[in-house]
Amino acid sequence: MKVSIIVPVYNEEKTIISVLDVLSRVRLGLKKEIIIVDDGSKDNSRKIVEDWIKEEKRSSDFKLISKVNGGKGSAVKEGIKIATGDIITIQDADLEYDPREFKKLIAPIVSGEESVVYGSRFLNKHKPLYKIYFLGNKFLTLLTKILYGSRITDMETCYKVFRSDFIKKLRIKSNHFDIEPEITAKTLKLGIRIKEIPISYNPRTIEEGKKINWKDGVQAIYTLFYWKIARSD
Repeated sequence: MKVSIIVPVYNEEKTIISVLDVLSRVRLGLKKEIIIVDDGSKDNSRKIVEDWIKEEKRSSDFKLISKVNGGKGSAVKEGIKIATGDIITIQDADLEYDPREFKKLIAPIVSGEESVVYGSRFLNKHKPLYKIYFLGNKFLTLLTKILYGSRITDMETCYKVFRSDFIKKLRIKSNHFDIEPEITAKTLKLGIRIKEIPISYNPRTIEEGKKINWKDGVQAIYTLFYWKIARSD
């Protein structure tokens, strides 16, 4: 089996090498395919990644594709299209999430027990950096529970892991951060169980490059209501 890890990148020149270094070292017990999708970065992110791949001679398992800026969702969708792994997951281009935890997240899929696994920040204790983000995430998860009858604790988590045949068939429309509620809504509407596993979380500050804001929260609310009513094709 092989794991495809999609890394959407937009202006992450300060952190991307740290992420790639960790991903190159992490041992999952399976083959790895790292797909870095540069979403039209205006800084040196793309050049930095190109040089790292060349210097480290990692072209066999690290792939870089570049596209016009369209948002995180559009980058993830591009990665899903070309992923060749049996399992597909996502890693943000910073270290808020620890790639070393992928091994426990992929285990239920490797064993054949699950098709979808989420890493939940809220099943582990962590001290929120910004209360508004913490409360916003809690509210969106609660809304997901109400609308879709789910028991998940962290809808907005980056660490979503899928069987490749499942996620490739899911027709994802969103191009921005609303990809998170869309994927969750469509998964739950299909009656697919989402297995959650506790993960650690090290939030970064806005000054360090955190991009999501209150407008994305409003869009997430709209997306949850929209896909509750709309057809999922």
